Amino acid sequence: MADSQAWVLGAGADGQPVTQSFRVANRHGLIAGATGTGKTVTLQRLIESFSDAGVAVFAADIKGDLCGLGAAGAPAGRVAERIASMPWLAHAPRAYPLTLWDVDGRSGHPLRTTLSEMGPLLLANLLQLTDSQQAALYAIFQVADREGLLLLDIKDLKALVSYLLEQPQALGDDAALFTRPSAQALLRKLATLEQQGAEALFGEPALQLEDILQPAPDGRGRIHLLDASRLVHEAPKVYATFLLWLLAELFEQLPERGDADRPLLALFFDEAHLLFADTPKALQERLEQVVRLVRSKGVGVYFVTQSPGDLPDSVLAQLGLRIQHGLRAFTAREQKALRAVADGFRPNPQLDSLKVLTELGIGEALVGTLDEKGIPQMVQRVAIAPPQSRIGPLEMAERGEIIRLSPLAGRYDRPLDRDSAYEMLMRRAEAAAKARPQDSPAVQPKAGRTASKTPSRKSSSSAGSVLDSLASQTVKSVVRNVANRIGRELVRGLMGSLLGGKKR
Repeated sequence: MADSQAWVLGAGADGQPVTQSFRVANRHGLIAGATGTGKTVTLQRLIESFSDAGVAVFAADIKGDLCGLGAAGAPAGRVAERIASMPWLAHAPRAYPLTLWDVDGRSGHPLRTTLSEMGPLLLANLLQLTDSQQAALYAIFQVADREGLLLLDIKDLKALVSYLLEQPQALGDDAALFTRPSAQALLRKLATLEQQGAEALFGEPALQLEDILQPAPDGRGRIHLLDASRLVHEAPKVYATFLLWLLAELFEQLPERGDADRPLLALFFDEAHLLFADTPKALQERLEQVVRLVRSKGVGVYFVTQSPGDLPDSVLAQLGLRIQHGLRAFTAREQKALRAVADGFRPNPQLDSLKVLTELGIGEALVGTLDEKGIPQMVQRVAIAPPQSRIGPLEMAERGEIIRLSPLAGRYDRPLDRDSAYEMLMRRAEAAAKARPQDSPAVQPKAGRTASKTPSRKSSSSAGSVLDSLASQTVKSVVRNVANRIGRELVRGLMGSLLGGKKR
């Protein structure tokens, strides 16, 4: 493990190293640039630096190239020339401690969370529900809490929706929020989610944050890599919602650390624009708050995207380290965006940032760092130092060996189907059928699969505001009153992380 309190990004125009202090690494960062300009290799270099310093890393592998972190590099050609041009660079080809994850469980350990842990606010964002549909979802979660019905996977939620359609009296005071059209629309959207292959994300064993934070035996931070190549193209909303959930969980569960010599965890969110695309304003505002506040928990968030314009200005203003690879500007709109990028750096009298942005070669970037006190430094043109691990993907056999030797092998690989809402409702229906006369039709919840389960570590309560119009003025009033109560009692998800304690 490296003893240095700073990591080397590369060489400046004078050939000297350009560094960034780990003390301010929780001030977040941005890696941007057009396709083919070297963002992935820069990302790989940064991840290695964090690992060498003993900082755990969670990153998304969009193109499948980052998994090369699990094998030693073999510098040749231009990479070897770049290394030779940096005589002060301590470059030693080696593999890094890597844990592979995959929602489908094909190219890594299965990655799961539960519906209870995600909560209705993020779930509504994932399903892209209307206000009335979100109100119905909130009512469903309220019933689940009151009656101790655990919502762990999609079949649990579908069973509870079907049950409430048949037994609306179970809604109690929340009946005004639950309408038959909204409930039926919710069932259709859950079916669509299953068709996208997202069903595998929900269930148990759910991801435990402490497993991400465990260091490797040699003291280096373990690198956790999510294979997101399928998700980004086939289910981008699932990808974005999972990352939002992870960020919220970290904020909620980690204790305050204050100022430290290095962060506890570094998160790298590739295709970062997906986190903000079609996101409701209320959720986006909470996300911006979490990004600002999570640094006190020792978490550094690094966004990877093509252009800084892909992120809201309120998020950009919170990013300390900025690494901008080359951009191309052919239209008037692109030229305007280019000027905005150049203006985002602290000016350097010896450097025309606007001109350099279009001249940068592969593996070069404009870099703005922070000093020890968090003060932005003047922008520099930097040749990024090559990574010590392999540039390029692992072979399938190599991936299989990393999974087999993983310290988490066997812990997440087999699904666990615990006793939850589906099974409990089935037992209620069976008991009711035995109690009523033989000629009286029994009400059965609509089904998925059956199994035996045990209680969850979280309740299914998590709140979101429903502020827009519903079917009638009466329902509008009910929703406003409920939303005001929710605002004081939020317990999980992004809003719950910020405005309330966790209900146990």
